[in-house]
Amino acid sequence: MLNLLFPKICHGCEDILQSTENVLCTQCRHDLPLTRFHLHGSEGMKRVFYGLIPVENATALLHFQKKGITQQLLHNLKYRGQEEIGAFLGDWLGAELAENPKYVSIDLVIPVPIHNRKRRKRGYNQVTGFGKQIASALGAEFREDILLKVSKTSSQVLKKRLTRFQDEQIFRLQERNLLRDKHVLLVDDIVTTGATLENCARQLLDKTNARLSVATMAIA
Repeated sequence: MLNLLFPKICHGCEDILQSTENVLCTQCRHDLPLTRFHLHGSEGMKRVFYGLIPVENATALLHFQKKGITQQLLHNLKYRGQEEIGAFLGDWLGAELAENPKYVSIDLVIPVPIHNRKRRKRGYNQVTGFGKQIASALGAEFREDILLKVSKTSSQVLKKRLTRFQDEQIFRLQERNLLRDKHVLLVDDIVTTGATLENCARQLLDKTNARLSVATMAIA
C-alpha cells in the first residue's frame, strides 16, 4: 500500500522502480559508466598519485560525465539527502573488491571527513554509507573518528591543483597508533585532481608505517 501511495523512484532517470529494483532501474544500472579498474588491473586511477604519495591500489567504480547519470547520482547523494545511494554504490564496489586479492588484506576503511559544521547542516557525510558497505564486504573495520577535518573551506570543484594545494582542507589524525602496520583503504565520493585524497593520505601515512589504498565512487 505504501509503495502505491509513495512509489520508489529511480535516482538516475526518476522513473518508478519495479518491486525487484533498488535505487536504480535496470536501464540506468546498465547505462552506468563503469571503470572496471580493479577488474582489469588498470592503473588509470593510480596514476593520479604517481610521485606524490605511495598508493598500493586505487580504483573508482564509475567515470564522471558532466550531465550524465554519475553526476545525477552524486548530486542526489550529496545535496538531496538520498544517503541510500552511497550504500548502494558501496555494496556494488565492495562485492567486487572482496573477490580481488589486492584488496582482501584491508584492515581499516576510513572516509574522507567533512567539517562538523557541514555535517550538522547536511546531517551526514556522503561517504559514510559507501565506506561502511565496503568495509563489511571486506571484513574490515570502518572508522570515521580517526581522521578529522579541522578547517572549513569553500567548494574546490573548479579550482586548479596549485590553488587547491595552497588553501587545501586541513585534516588532523586522531589515533596514529591504530594505523601502525595496517593496510588502510581511504574512500571518497569523487577524485578530480586528487589533492584532497593526497592531503588525507599524508596524514594517514605520517609515522604509521601504514599501507594505503584508495577507492572512490567516481573519477572525473
